[in-house]
Amino acid sequence: MKKDIEIPAVDKLIMAVTEEYNELFKTTDHYVYLINKRENELEMVLILSSGSDQDRATSVMRHKIEKLPPLSFARVELMQEEILDLTNHFKVSFFENNRLFEKDFTLEKNAFKEGALRHIKILNKRGIVLK
Repeated sequence: MKKDIEIPAVDKLIMAVTEEYNELFKTTDHYVYLINKRENELEMVLILSSGSDQDRATSVMRHKIEKLPPLSFARVELMQEEILDLTNHFKVSFFENNRLFEKDFTLEKNAFKEGALRHIKILNKRGIVLK
């Protein structure tokens, strides 16, 4: 039975963490984005995020995006500076053409640093792409 379950590979779906200056509060904020580079609209996108290390763990955050058009992006969450010191996991599930897909992303602890940042063209922001 388990051998009959097909889990399709997910490509052209990207998560990124960006660095953005907040004019109002004069701070540098970090945001997580989901980028759909696929040719179809994604429906009922569910994102679970959590962070942890050996001593600490965050609660699980849940986010929902009703529809994410092709070649577009959505801001998922604000990441506090302290969270970047943890390994952060993101589990993304969505429907495309009435078929369920799933993909995991990880932001390793302390990976968000100046040398790792690059320009993310579709967002027109500096950040790091998650694997």
